Amino acid sequence: MILTERSGVMMKELKSRIQYAMSWIRRQPPKVKAFLAVVSAMTVLVFLRVIVHDKEYLFLASEAVHATGISVLIYKLTKERTCAGLSLKTQELTALYLGVRLYCSFVMEFGLHTLLDSAAFFTTLWVIYMIRLKLRATYMEDKDNFVIYYVVVPCVVVSFLIHPSTHHHIINRLFWALCVYLEAVSVLPQLRVMQNTKIVEPFTAHYVFALGIARFLNCAHWILEVLDTRGGLLTALGYGTYGLWPFMVILSEIIQTFILADFCYYYVQSLMGGQLVLRLPSGESASLQRRLMAEEEEDGMVKMNFMRILRNLVKIFMDDEKAMK
Repeated sequence: MILTERSGVMMKELKSRIQYAMSWIRRQPPKVKAFLAVVSAMTVLVFLRVIVHDKEYLFLASEAVHATGISVLIYKLTKERTCAGLSLKTQELTALYLGVRLYCSFVMEFGLHTLLDSAAFFTTLWVIYMIRLKLRATYMEDKDNFVIYYVVVPCVVVSFLIHPSTHHHIINRLFWALCVYLEAVSVLPQLRVMQNTKIVEPFTAHYVFALGIARFLNCAHWILEVLDTRGGLLTALGYGTYGLWPFMVILSEIIQTFILADFCYYYVQSLMGGQLVLRLPSGESASLQRRLMAEEEEDGMVKMNFMRILRNLVKIFMDDEKAMK
C-alpha cells in the first residue's frame, strides 16, 4: 500500500515536471524551439545507435507503428462509423506511393518490406473505400481542400531530374524516386484538414501521431545506416544526377519527419494535460492577435466619439430651432 502511494506521488511529480517543461518550451521563440527540436532528435539518434545493433529493426519498428496507426483508423471507421477529421487526399497519396513502391519492390528487390507494404497498401485502399462510399456523409470535404496536384506534379518533375543511377531500367528508377518524394509530402492534406478544423478528435490524433513516430524511426534507420556503412549505403543507392540522389533520399526522410514534429509536440502536450481532444493553435501569432484586438478597440472608440459628436450637433440644432420659435 505504501509503495503504491509512493509510486503515485512520484508519477504526479514527474507529470508536473513534464508539464512545467512543456509550458517553458511553449513560451520560447521559434528559433529556440527549432534548436531544442534538433538537439532532442540528435540525442535520440545517439541513443538508438547505442542500443540498436541491427538497424533493420528500426525499419520494422517504423512499419509496426504505421500498422498501429492504421489499426486505430480501422477502429474509428468500423466502431465509430465516422470519418470526420480524416483527409481522403492523404489516404489517396498514401495508396499512390505505396502502390509505386510495391511495383519497385517486385521488380527490383523482393523481401519482407514488400509484404509489409502490401498489407499497408490494401488496408489503405479499404480506408479509401470506406470514406468514399460507406461513410461519405461524415466526410468533411470542405475542410479537405488541399490541392494534391500542387505536390504530385513537382514530385514527378523532381523524379525526372533527380533519380538513382543503379543498373535497373530507367522506368523503375524513376518510379523509385517518385515514391520517395510522394511519401515525404503525403501527410500535408491531413495537416490542412486539422489546421482548418482546429480541433482533432482522439482517434485521428493517435493516427497522425503514429505517422510521426513511424516517419522518425524510418528517418533514423536511413541516417544510422549511412553512418554505420561510412557512406557505403549512399553508393549502393546510386549517386544519380549530379550525385544528388542519396542526399535527396535523406532530405526527404528529414522533411517528412519535421512536417509532423510540430503536431507531435502539441499531441504530447495535450496528452500530459489530460485532454482527450487535441486543440491546435490558430495560425495567427499572439502579438498579431493583440494588435488586431487593439485595432478593434480603437475603431470602437472612434465610432463612439463620432456618435457622441453627432448627438451633440443634433442637440445644438434642436436647441437653436426651439430658440427661434
